[in-house]
Amino acid sequence: MSTLLHLDSSARTRSISREVSAAFADSWRLEHPGAGYVYRDLAADPVPFIDSGWTELCDAVLAAGATDLDRLATLVRTPAQAAAWRTIEPLLAELLAADIVLIGTPMYNYSIPAALKAWLDQVTFPRMSLAPRRFVVVTARGGAYSPGMPKAALDYQERYLRDFFAGHFAVTDPVFINAELANSRQDPALSRLRGEHDASYARALDTARRLGKAY
Repeated sequence: MSTLLHLDSSARTRSISREVSAAFADSWRLEHPGAGYVYRDLAADPVPFIDSGWTELCDAVLAAGATDLDRLATLVRTPAQAAAWRTIEPLLAELLAADIVLIGTPMYNYSIPAALKAWLDQVTFPRMSLAPRRFVVVTARGGAYSPGMPKAALDYQERYLRDFFAGHFAVTDPVFINAELANSRQDPALSRLRGEHDASYARALDTARRLGKAY
C-alpha cells in the first residue's frame, strides 16, 4: 500500500505553500483511502540542527560504507552519537517508508527555510538511491523566478532542491508546483501584479489537485 510523507515548512500557519500542498495531499488521500499518510510540520515542530554527535556518526557511517538503517544503528558508540541517532532514525524511517514525498516550502531570501534545511541535513546519510520514489515540491515565492523572468538567476530554491535530490538521493525527476508573486498581496509596489499572482496561485492549486489524483 502506498504511503505519502507530507512536510510543510512555512513559518506562517496560513500560507500559500501549506494550502497548495494540502490540496495535493487531500486529492491523493481521496484516491487512496486507507493508504499511509505521515505529516510533519517542520515549522511548528522543528527538527534540531545537526551537532557534533551528528558529525561523529556521519564520519563513522562514511568509513563503514553503511547503507541501511540496521547497519547504521550498530555504528553508534558514544552518548553524543546515540542522541544524534535518536533524531535521525525516525526521520530516515519515514523517508524510506514513503512512496511519495510532498514538500511545501516558501522561498525565504531566494532559498528555503531553515526548518526545511535542518530536515534535509539530518537525512543526508547514508547517501542512497530513493528512486523510483516521487518527490513533489510546492513552493510559494514573493516575486517571479520562472525561466525568462528578470530574477530567474536568483532562484536558489528550486535549483538547490533539484541538486540535493539528485546528488544525495539519485532522484532526478522531482516535480515543482510554483505559486509566484505572493508579495503582491502586501507590497504596494507589486500590487499591480496581483492578477498575475492570483492566476499563478489558481494554476498551482489546480496542478496540485490534478497530480494528487493522478499519483
